Amino acid sequence: MFDAIAPLVASLLPFILIGFAAQIIDGALGMAFGVISQTLLMSIGVPPASASASVHLVEVFTTGASGTSHILHRNVDWGLFRRLVPFGIAGGVVGAYLLSSIDASVARPFVMAYLAVIGVLLLYRAIRLGQPRFEDPKTTRPLALIGGFLDAAGGGGWGPVVTSNLLIQGGDPRRVVGTVNTAEFLLAFSVSIAFIVSLGVAAFTVATLGLIIGGVLAAPLGALLVKRIRPRLLLATVAVVLIATSLYSIVQALA
Repeated sequence: MFDAIAPLVASLLPFILIGFAAQIIDGALGMAFGVISQTLLMSIGVPPASASASVHLVEVFTTGASGTSHILHRNVDWGLFRRLVPFGIAGGVVGAYLLSSIDASVARPFVMAYLAVIGVLLLYRAIRLGQPRFEDPKTTRPLALIGGFLDAAGGGGWGPVVTSNLLIQGGDPRRVVGTVNTAEFLLAFSVSIAFIVSLGVAAFTVATLGLIIGGVLAAPLGALLVKRIRPRLLLATVAVVLIATSLYSIVQALA
């Protein structure tokens, strides 16, 4: 029996570790799970639509666990949550349909360049941040629409686009990360259904199971970290991760 299980465990273990690491980052910073997971799947030859479908199915489980943890730690702004969810879902469903029909990833280098600039601005703000003074973000619905669309069509857009822009608007880093992560559960669920309808269950790869296991195991830790990290350090870390992932995605897209 062990001989039969060992190859399965060996094939799943790299994806479990990647899912674990990616979800720790995502749960604590509100971004990066989609970027890391999608980049990995596409690097081993998974088509963009299938890779995005797999990542969103994984995120149904990881964001469900992460969102529950953020709720328990009181990291969620429910007013902001209600403004983000409907428009994020609408953008995500449209993005899933387009990715299933055409190559919507041509705009990815330009989006990543924009996010790299946002990362630099966030880093500057973190360095200059004195006594934290946070404001309720005003531009939320169009932002959620764009973030949901880019997340489904380009992979990994929800966290980087929405989290970074809400922080630029003066949002409390802890509340922003917790709310964006929790809202992502409904986005991932809706986009997964759209992919299943358009692509069928064959779109999902064996790596999906490994990413789910690793991501669910790590989800509670991210919510705890975001509650413990000081706002200035959290803002700076978000900026560094955003700059690094954006520049890496640009290099990959142009290679």
